[in-house]
Amino acid sequence: MSERTRLDHLYVHESVENVIPPEAFVEAFDHLDISVELVGDGESYDETDAVATYVPKPEFLDAGWVHCIRAGYDAFDTETYDAAGVPLTNSTGIHDTTVSEVAIGYMVSLARLLHVYRDNQNERNWYTPDYERPFTVENERLCVVGLGTIGQGIAERADALGMDVVGVRRSDESVPGVSEIFDPADLHDAIADARFVALALPHTPETEGLIGEAEFDVLRDDAYLVNVARGPLVDEDALVDALERDAIAGAGLDVFETEPLPDDSPLWDFEDVMISPHKGSATNRYHLDIADLVAENVERYQTGETLRNRVA
Repeated sequence: MSERTRLDHLYVHESVENVIPPEAFVEAFDHLDISVELVGDGESYDETDAVATYVPKPEFLDAGWVHCIRAGYDAFDTETYDAAGVPLTNSTGIHDTTVSEVAIGYMVSLARLLHVYRDNQNERNWYTPDYERPFTVENERLCVVGLGTIGQGIAERADALGMDVVGVRRSDESVPGVSEIFDPADLHDAIADARFVALALPHTPETEGLIGEAEFDVLRDDAYLVNVARGPLVDEDALVDALERDAIAGAGLDVFETEPLPDDSPLWDFEDVMISPHKGSATNRYHLDIADLVAENVERYQTGETLRNRVA
């Protein structure tokens, strides 16, 4: 175990309000034996302090440890944290249920037209679809691209619904509920026969634009794209083009290249595109999920153990 100065304080930066209620988050740490306080900008920190935050601040580099409450830590300069010797952790690994339920909800809605029925309900229209249009997800092939925590959560739930689940990831280690695993180099083979393709990858230089014109040409024309990962994984211009020329059937999108999605985006106008405002993890206990992770790392920090989800 490495030598560390013990923590005396956990400071919750006000920026956490972007995704969770700050006061409730602070209250979730009542059981800790260190002080927990909600703070704004302008505070100073030392090595006895930990900070939980949504955004980076230069002054955090004086703290003993910083936790990004997001899974994505793109905004944080990990090299700077490494140089300062300040551990940086993130909130990956806690979204298997929340985000995967949204992905499953998209697929069931797109298959059974629940989104169309709701649209017609708003117009008080007793809508009857073409007989051939609704279908069940049972026995349909789902390709999950990325089999980390979220991807495995999607695969587990899709398998329970009777879907034929295949996946894409670097490791060929078996995953429960996944019948076949493809190497990333074989992405086109993996998605070619899929009725649904669900993205569950982080945004990296390698994954940016992963799904573009070539991939939409490979997909079945009755296929649906589900993106609950990061917007830049998909070339939105290519997606719009594919939808306009009926190269694919539709999409369920929780993330976008630009957020909020601009008013003039054509994606708003497709009946078989479902849009949610990057709220895949939003539940009434999300603050507790993050607090459990932070509290675990407080204990690990105090005992000199390796911090969970350390990214710098």
